[in-house]
Amino acid sequence: MDTMRDKPIKFSSSVFCLIILLSVYNSTAELRRLVQPPKSDSTLSFLVVGDWGRRGSYNQSQVARQMGKTGMNLNIDFVISTGDNFYDDGITSPYDCQFQDSFTNIYTAPSLQKPWYNVLGNHDYRGNVDAQISPILKDLDCRWVCLRSYVVNADIVDIFFIDTTPFVDKYFDEPKDHVYDWSGVLPRNKYLNNLLADLDVSFQESVAKWKVVVGHHTIKSAGHHGITKELEKQLLPILEANEVDLYINGHDHCLEHISSINSGIQFMTSGGGSKAWKGDVNEWNPQEMRFYYDGQGFMSVYLSEAELRVAFYDGFGRVLHRWNTYKKGIYTDI
Repeated sequence: MDTMRDKPIKFSSSVFCLIILLSVYNSTAELRRLVQPPKSDSTLSFLVVGDWGRRGSYNQSQVARQMGKTGMNLNIDFVISTGDNFYDDGITSPYDCQFQDSFTNIYTAPSLQKPWYNVLGNHDYRGNVDAQISPILKDLDCRWVCLRSYVVNADIVDIFFIDTTPFVDKYFDEPKDHVYDWSGVLPRNKYLNNLLADLDVSFQESVAKWKVVVGHHTIKSAGHHGITKELEKQLLPILEANEVDLYINGHDHCLEHISSINSGIQFMTSGGGSKAWKGDVNEWNPQEMRFYYDGQGFMSVYLSEAELRVAFYDGFGRVLHRWNTYKKGIYTDI
């Protein structure tokens, strides 16, 4: 514990530490809003990685190195984590060495010393959730931002981070030998109803050009976990009604892009931060499946007022898939 306290992180700039403190509470919705200013030219760039926390093993360190190089080339503003931040069972306290071993000591590149906006995954819920969302972690590493559900406002885009684990029935009905930390969730129905209502209000009050939603669990996926029926039933209609542009998730340990034929939503999976599931892929409608890669890697997103670009990279930094769209609604492969 004392060792971690005696090793403060050195950053080239501490501006982002102040940025995440500029949060305000919406007058109607309960979702906390954080402010992330865009660049001076009103653009944003960020990386997305998920399912990573394995103390550098399963090529986590390799992916981290490539993220650092890509982050420098793209001049990123922040990083998004799609959850399952610490395997196998989250962290036990804010001073758990897993935080340093799997995060601070792994993502050391200068370009990655920016805010990390995190969601919680099912493996994180097997640990101490309060520890992972504790402000103590931000004291230990200023990059760390983790709440249950919240909104990051970056002017041209609102990014909605959703706590998806409590939606999944099997974690409650068939936990097997796992123990989940539901201390902040029960009673479950009230928690979920409030979350969905607050999310809907936050969508309606958003004036951003783009709307991006980040959750750990899949809605559409040809990977191991496939469709999360609870999210398909409860969350997807709200996303469709509010014309969300991207839904980004982890959970399946792959890289994937599905383009919905029923709406304008693009479903992006970035769960290749460490251990991948080779060959674990199911059939999917070829009209919707744009890209699938059963290995490690990450993705990048670029946003301007008019354009959104996505790229997927493998563990060697090679671009595997690119896609872009314009706010006018013209969807084009490049």
